[in-house]
Amino acid sequence: MGFVMNKEDFSKTIEKLSKDYRLYAPVLKKGEGRCLDEDIVRYDFVKNADDIELELKSDYSFKEILLPLSETLFYFTENETKVADKDLSDVLVFLRSCDLHGLRRLDDMYLRNGKEKDFFYNRIREHVHFVLIGCTHSYKDCFCVSMGANKIDDGYVFSIEPRDEGFASEIKDDAFTSYFVGQKEDVAVSYVTENETKVNVPDRVPLSIYKSDMWREYDARCIGCGRCTLVCPTCTCFTMQDTFYDAKGKVGERRRVNASCMIDGYTNVAGGGSYRQPKGERMRFKVLHKVNDFKARFGYNMCTGCGRCDAVCPEYISFSTLINKLDAEIKKEAE
Repeated sequence: MGFVMNKEDFSKTIEKLSKDYRLYAPVLKKGEGRCLDEDIVRYDFVKNADDIELELKSDYSFKEILLPLSETLFYFTENETKVADKDLSDVLVFLRSCDLHGLRRLDDMYLRNGKEKDFFYNRIREHVHFVLIGCTHSYKDCFCVSMGANKIDDGYVFSIEPRDEGFASEIKDDAFTSYFVGQKEDVAVSYVTENETKVNVPDRVPLSIYKSDMWREYDARCIGCGRCTLVCPTCTCFTMQDTFYDAKGKVGERRRVNASCMIDGYTNVAGGGSYRQPKGERMRFKVLHKVNDFKARFGYNMCTGCGRCDAVCPEYISFSTLINKLDAEIKKEAE
């Protein structure tokens, strides 16, 4: 079950949806890239169909809707605490298959990683629904096929993709059928079957690889900016910050703030200690977490192959190349 729409039909559909949902989608931001003459695709709230970018891959992931860069968790006084208020309106998030696979990783970490669900993540998650953007072709740096994240069959309420001179949608949740304006037709979501970039993910990582010289290269190449982790749909590192309203520290608020294992200060501990100072050790930690440690816990790899980290690195460090180098190093050691 689905709909085929022209541009006017799609605009009317989005207008109807925006009356009941907040729409969070990729938006082309002209002149807001690293340089004034560069554009960038970032997520933002929209109300008009013309604002939604469906052709270009977003430079940033959707995750800020669930994990804000800085989120006040609660306020406190000397005698009591109060959970911070939050806009819990229902949200529709437009995202591609690799990011929807990334959602599964976030849910596992925040909802299924212990006895209790993360309260602050879960209260937002319960009000967020997802719209799958079909991929009619592979983008530069993508390696989603190698990571098994190129296709997904559930987890979204409907799909949307440009088709000919209009748009096509597959309806997964019948509750959304009434919002659509257009011609009813059977629609199948487009997905990528092959990427130019391919990776070989090792099945197991021996302990000896932790001391391999392959990581030393990144002591000099990596500058520790953390851009790769900030755009990643599955990186979730954070730190906690207390902001005090009085000199005695008895009134204030606690915030969860986005952080990165690649940036200076993340591993600082009481007493002045700091771990993984060489950039190569940080790279090792990140890479092995993406393709080994997470899998040992949940049974599948953390990386979804979206390729954003490759595209954003100012030192042209390729994560896909790193995975292949890791695989080659393991095979070399086994000989």
